[in-house]
Amino acid sequence: MNLPVPSFVKKIARAVGLRRPRGVDPKSPPPPENAQYWADVNVTSHARFASAADSLAAFHDRNSLYYPYLDLMPVAGQDGKAVLDYGCGPGTDLVGFAVYSKPRRLIGMDISLRSLAEARERLALHCERVEFSPIVEGDGRLPLEDGSIDYVHSSGVIHHAVDPAKVLREFRRILSRSGRCRIMVYNYDSVWLHLAVAYLNMHVAKIYADLDVRAAFSKLTDGADCPIARVYKPNEFISLAQACGFECRFLGAAVSMTEAGFMPRRFDALSDFAFPREHRDFLSALTLDSRGLPLYHDTYAGVDACYELTPV
Repeated sequence: MNLPVPSFVKKIARAVGLRRPRGVDPKSPPPPENAQYWADVNVTSHARFASAADSLAAFHDRNSLYYPYLDLMPVAGQDGKAVLDYGCGPGTDLVGFAVYSKPRRLIGMDISLRSLAEARERLALHCERVEFSPIVEGDGRLPLEDGSIDYVHSSGVIHHAVDPAKVLREFRRILSRSGRCRIMVYNYDSVWLHLAVAYLNMHVAKIYADLDVRAAFSKLTDGADCPIARVYKPNEFISLAQACGFECRFLGAAVSMTEAGFMPRRFDALSDFAFPREHRDFLSALTLDSRGLPLYHDTYAGVDACYELTPV
């Protein structure tokens, strides 16, 4: 039997979308495929922009919610390069590249045709020379020539892919010899996983309490019907990238303002000896920077882990 959800958890859950999903059974049939799911879901909630100024303001507003995302996944400094935004969604980071870099070629790819259409409309406010192409996960090859891309940017996408290794090997193929990737994937060493998912939801509210923490994370992070949402420890993602022909460096993680808002609840978690020690040890090791944002071993304890990949 599920226990009543405490009022403070309900309040937090309403604020960030963490709620007991209705009619969702972990043993139910598989959810919709990636293309179908992401046709309905994107980071702007399908917003439309009346002007370039509105679009750019939305770019900065979104990035202000994740510190220090733009330092780890910069959009400036790509002048004269061929840039691919893999999983561009409705074009948020493409706006950044169009405004703050002068790439000789700018390409946006996404699995959602709806998001690509929104990105095309939005980027028309900023730049005429942007190419768009759909991602078809059943295809083994991206529609780009070997060595034709100087910079691959992929933010919050690889962890949703059916075959992450296949995607990374394609990045290795299309990159020039001096090219590089910046990739953001979900971070296991985060306040989101250890406090929001493991404590507030699984332990206190008994939401997905019968699942492994990674499985619960996949249900609670992008919606219960999201087909795939993996989470990686830094050494796990580095090993994956190395197996696909890259040198890989963990740059750090961006912490969301939502995660920062959960931090006062860590004292309750630390005082609850029925809460698994792995999560208590993580929370006990956290320190705060001058802004009050959480650090884990001098790295931000955020859900957005960022990596730089260079071909070998």
